[in-house]
Amino acid sequence: MNTTTTTLLLLALSLLFLSLPTLSLSAERCNSHDKKVLLEIKQSFGNPYLLASWVSSNDCCDWYQVECDPTTNRIISLTIFAGNLSGKIPAAVGDLPYLQTLIFRKLSNLTGTIPSAIAKLSHLKMVRLSWTNLTGPVPTFFAKLKNLTFLDLSFNDLTGSIPPELGQLTNLDAIHLDRNKLTGVIPEWIFTGTVPDIYLSHNNLTGPIPKSFGYYNYTTLDFSRNMLSGDLSFIFGSNKTVQIVDFSRNKFEFNLSNVVFPASLTSLDLNHNKIFGSLPEELTTLDFQYLNVSYNRLCGKIPVGGKLQSFAATSYFHNRCLCGAPLPAC
Repeated sequence: MNTTTTTLLLLALSLLFLSLPTLSLSAERCNSHDKKVLLEIKQSFGNPYLLASWVSSNDCCDWYQVECDPTTNRIISLTIFAGNLSGKIPAAVGDLPYLQTLIFRKLSNLTGTIPSAIAKLSHLKMVRLSWTNLTGPVPTFFAKLKNLTFLDLSFNDLTGSIPPELGQLTNLDAIHLDRNKLTGVIPEWIFTGTVPDIYLSHNNLTGPIPKSFGYYNYTTLDFSRNMLSGDLSFIFGSNKTVQIVDFSRNKFEFNLSNVVFPASLTSLDLNHNKIFGSLPEELTTLDFQYLNVSYNRLCGKIPVGGKLQSFAATSYFHNRCLCGAPLPAC
């Protein structure tokens, strides 16, 4: 190899190595459309400190509270949590087409209604808009999000009735509508897929539990602190798999004596209702972690055995004529 050839080869290699840092710096993973949308979201909130890492000169896949798909580099998760952010959820959120997780949580200055633009996010699996000051109704458009497995709208100021359309979500594992200002009756949800755990506590719901609820197996039902009434014995049964039931502080009125409880039941809270009759003997066979039947109209002796005597008298007191340990003897 002559001197000229060697010199040219070394020069070419030098130019190649010099270009490598530039290539590395320009290889941004973040999709340009997604970055533009995120910057719009930041601007709509007034460029809060919570989103200080959202800077156009940085790769948005590295931004705080954002997650990119490792293969496509599209934004799949937006989690804005616990900060000084204020304003409304911007409609631009609906322009992140591959979003699977959307969380706005513990943001006391987040106001307004839930934007309809969220309905465009067909890949959504988790929606958690909780511990905010969101107002307005529970949107019916959530029924369009067929991949949704978790919906949490708890700890807000939502009003109106519960949309029956939510029963169309066949992949839903849990729905949290608790601690709002919802009114009306619980709809006749007809679940054709997964049967979700349902949390409706601390609202102003009225009327009976729909009979359709007796057709399904749940893990958790929490309808406490409403104004619900009527019978709920059909929720139970030997073939059911429910584990946690809280119907406390309502107006339920039915005979507890002949209710058959499933072996899976570990937590039962029926306090502050109008339930009458006696405690079934089979309660002694259940592995309770929690039990409270206080402030009802129960009578008779508390069955002896199992976990029943391990609970304090407060779990039983203020009934019509219930007696026996841990209450005074009959």
